Amino acid sequence: MGELPGFDELPQRSALACAWGLWGPDDVLGTLNLITPERTVAASAEVRRGAVFPLDLSLTEPDPPLFGRRPLDHRVQSQPGFGGIGKFQDDVLHDFNTQVSSQWDGFRHVDGVDHGYYGGLPDQRHGVGHWARHGIVGRAVLADIGRWRDAAGRPVRQDDADVIEAAELVHCLADQGTPVETGDVLLIRSGWPAWWRGLDTDDRTLRATSPMRYPGLGPGADCAAALWNMHVSAVASDTPALEVGPASAVLPDFDAPIDGDPVVARAERTTLHVRLLVLLGIPIGELFDLEALAADCAADGRYSCMLTSAPLNLPGGIGSPPNAVAVK
Repeated sequence: MGELPGFDELPQRSALACAWGLWGPDDVLGTLNLITPERTVAASAEVRRGAVFPLDLSLTEPDPPLFGRRPLDHRVQSQPGFGGIGKFQDDVLHDFNTQVSSQWDGFRHVDGVDHGYYGGLPDQRHGVGHWARHGIVGRAVLADIGRWRDAAGRPVRQDDADVIEAAELVHCLADQGTPVETGDVLLIRSGWPAWWRGLDTDDRTLRATSPMRYPGLGPGADCAAALWNMHVSAVASDTPALEVGPASAVLPDFDAPIDGDPVVARAERTTLHVRLLVLLGIPIGELFDLEALAADCAADGRYSCMLTSAPLNLPGGIGSPPNAVAVK
């Protein structure tokens, strides 16, 4: 396709900007279509020192798991060997929730009350296996909101619904001197995993089993517009849900009585997950481990890198560990 339309130029569905059909009626990749062979080749120029930064948390983190998800049960299965091998051992994973740790949210993860799933396709048509077969290899840029807020004397409140506004995201990238190019993966660091690790076990357990409050992008149109107009291929953060939580802390109840135009009112109450995953087709990453990468970027002043991510080749998969690596 040619030049992408701006956010305000997109057609609307129920008063929300919608990108359905930009890549055809059966599209299952969304903005991952922007990772072209040419952009992957160009991204290789970001590799200058061979410094490698794995971006996945351990599959056992956060501990305990968030949002009522069950912890991974890892068992080792043994059987007798032969030909000089004493025994064979295999990993057997029980209760493996693909979104219990660092994760990509796939297009089957959420549907919109008024919209269904991305592209208007049946949810069974989607799956992270499509993303795995396409591959995610390209340029990435880091917006280190945590350091930027610290420098401004407004540290991110990790235990509260601290909204990261679209203007802050734009200003952070500008102050870093970090241009965003079409097809980039945008990584957003708040510092949440490091803060979480610093809590004692009882405190983590209490927070994980209670209604959680955590920082993240604002759920409204401003952040959706900023991300779309950057023409990113995907966006990932180190926070539990990319957008601020709980949504009820910043959004009116979706089912509360409505004054005025009901279509507009419901649009204003829509989460960023629906705006990005359902309507714009922008993959969401959560709980990425960005600490080492961010420290290196702060040290050398360069906030871009090459990124590879290999989601599980799981047909119909809802989400996946990113298996992501940044290289500088």
